Amino acid sequence: MTVENDTSVHDNQTLGVWTDYSVEYKVVSVFLVSLICGVGIVGNVMVILVVLTTKHMRTPTNCYLVSLAAADLMVLTAAGLPNITDALHGQWVYGYAGCLGITYFQYLGINASSCSITAFTVERYIAICHPIKAQFLCTLSRAKKIIMLVWALTSVYCIMWLFLSDTKKLVYDNVVLLSCAYKVSRSHYLPIYFTDFTVFYVLPLMLATVLYGLIARILFINPLPSDPKDREQRFTRSGGKLRLVTKMLAVVVILFALLWMPYRTLVVVNSFLDKAYLDTWFLLFCRLCIYLNSAINPIIYNAMSQKFRAAFKKLCHCGHQRMEKPATYSVALTYSVIKDTSNGESPDHFTTVMDEYLTFKLNLPADQKHFHCLQTGKKKKEVIP
Repeated sequence: MTVENDTSVHDNQTLGVWTDYSVEYKVVSVFLVSLICGVGIVGNVMVILVVLTTKHMRTPTNCYLVSLAAADLMVLTAAGLPNITDALHGQWVYGYAGCLGITYFQYLGINASSCSITAFTVERYIAICHPIKAQFLCTLSRAKKIIMLVWALTSVYCIMWLFLSDTKKLVYDNVVLLSCAYKVSRSHYLPIYFTDFTVFYVLPLMLATVLYGLIARILFINPLPSDPKDREQRFTRSGGKLRLVTKMLAVVVILFALLWMPYRTLVVVNSFLDKAYLDTWFLLFCRLCIYLNSAINPIIYNAMSQKFRAAFKKLCHCGHQRMEKPATYSVALTYSVIKDTSNGESPDHFTTVMDEYLTFKLNLPADQKHFHCLQTGKKKKEVIP
């Protein structure tokens, strides 16, 4: 997002003749960045809204997804939108304060998103591989504390960019342009970058690989039955929904690794080259991959999570106001069974889910839902048709 300090001018020398971006580059860059960032900003705002405004969506896992959505919003606004003005004007237009602030929020969003992904990866591992401990460790209050700690640590860590960034003038034969650049030289910046690269990319992916490998082993040892009826009962009683959530989060981690790989690889390669490879179109491709990583997560939630899909529809007022029809199960399930598969959700969550189920399944008035649930709950073998 910023210019390397290697372009500094010595004595009275200039950087040669400056040429503006081609029309094709401007059109493609502005269109694609605007499209991806626009979709991503709307999607991540919707994720935050549906979790904060829908009671049964307030789970530990969804809290981490809210943290990830906030970090992705920061990346899209602090890194994506300035890229549009750069393509149109060819120089930095936000001044000194904008240079420091935008650079700070770029790295804060990037690092916070990596830490959020690491946090829900650990949470998934505990929920699947240690379900007993999960009742005490994977709670809503603990998730909120971890998220606050993540943002506090990354906010303090990224303060260094306020001292490493500055505006500078680039003197060409035909024009003088303002840029947002690093104060330190490339050789001094490399240790800082490799620290970021190791702590916020390599280590999280290594940890995710190990933990999801252990999760896959548990799921392979305990597969769902082949019989549809047995599968449905076990899906409900043994935490089958945790499998779907785990698959969704695994996709998020895989896309994080793949979409960040071009940019990370480019910087690593350039670190060992005398003259950095800075092809304009390839740089645009690397940046688009980063923006896409921050924009695609809400689409994944909508495609792979019935709860998120229903909440999105309700938020947009498109489709039915009622929840989508869930799988048929016994109302007589005890709270202890529900708790084993709810991953630390409160009893209010169970009540909310049952209310939505009875409203959709039986079309009961609101004042009869709890009475019917209590009445049928006395007969443990009775199943709602």
